Amino acid sequence: MINKNKIISWSLYDFASQPFSTIVVTFVFSSFFTKHIAYDEKIGTQMWSNAIAISAVVVAVVSPFIGAIADNTGRKKLFLVLFTMISSLFVSMLFMPEKGEVYFALILFIIANVSFEICTIFYNSYLPEITNSKNRGAVSGFAWGLGYLGGILSLFFLQIFLDLENIYDIKLSNIYVGSWYIIFSIPLFLIFKDKKKTRIQKDNLKNSYLSIKNTFKTISEYKIILRFLIARLFYNDALITIFGLGGIYAVTTLDFNFNEVVSLAIVLNISAGIGAFIFGFFEDNFGPKKIIIMSLWVLIIATLIAFIAPETNYPKKLFWLSGILMGLMAGPNQSSSRSLMSILVPEDKKSQFFGFYSLTGKITSFIGPFLFGLVTLYFDQRIALWIVIVLFSIGLYLINKIKFN
Repeated sequence: MINKNKIISWSLYDFASQPFSTIVVTFVFSSFFTKHIAYDEKIGTQMWSNAIAISAVVVAVVSPFIGAIADNTGRKKLFLVLFTMISSLFVSMLFMPEKGEVYFALILFIIANVSFEICTIFYNSYLPEITNSKNRGAVSGFAWGLGYLGGILSLFFLQIFLDLENIYDIKLSNIYVGSWYIIFSIPLFLIFKDKKKTRIQKDNLKNSYLSIKNTFKTISEYKIILRFLIARLFYNDALITIFGLGGIYAVTTLDFNFNEVVSLAIVLNISAGIGAFIFGFFEDNFGPKKIIIMSLWVLIIATLIAFIAPETNYPKKLFWLSGILMGLMAGPNQSSSRSLMSILVPEDKKSQFFGFYSLTGKITSFIGPFLFGLVTLYFDQRIALWIVIVLFSIGLYLINKIKFN
């Protein structure tokens, strides 16, 4: 039986968490770090890229264990609440670093970002529990759309209440993001209940290890899942690179100011919300694979537009077009990937397999940001965009070869 309250509160968590990705990771704080905390923009870009890469490695290592522990203890919500609180606290503390305190800022960001990514493991694993095969795509798309609405409204209020040409106000935006995250997560915390009350004991940790070992051992039995996760590994790496460094590219390569960046982010989130919502319904009719393939083609084209933009007479306008196209397709790409995984995953291994879903999304996702920063250091950010194009292209080729029933 479908529980509408659970669907709404679950979707609202996307609304709560999106400002972290939009304001901190992609647009405002990432650019602020590069221009105002780091002493050099190129080195700042590389260091921010490395912070994203380190976050990815940590999540890749711990996510399968945490997912398996949640399955064995039945305390999925407990973990979700705990890591949401940690992420909110440390993102708020990003208010504190001053000019030159790059390592302090990066440590705070890495802890906040790792906690944020761990939350997505438990959040995503709820999808098969609250939906059925007929409405899974629509619910997933609705949640992504609501998430992007959260991004839009948070950016809108950010521009109204804070002066983004004032350094103090830009730093204050981190407390704003942390507060938003906690407040709009409360409905999920209140409505969802843990099914069991098992304590976390040594046996649970042992069972978690054995469960992970067994999954690696038997993964050959899930060939379709394995091939899908490998394909997603590449195109998700490209998305992580764009999300982590897109704002920096706008500010340092195209000379966007912070108000222009936030305006771009608002429009991008509008297009992303529209894309996630509309294509969620298309997905139920055409299947998630077709939506993923179409989105990858458009994302490749959008990245090429961003590459040529600085050499044209209308660099900012072309980058706006690129951003809108990316926004329109990023939501459907992620939503359809999540839906496809929820269809393929065995019923009794939801948290664990979504832990591996996160693992394969992160296990090599340090490569894109790391290479982007490295190429930027020795060449420039335009050349570094080819890292993104290659990753999208590999993912497109691999998923196009998979035959789903």
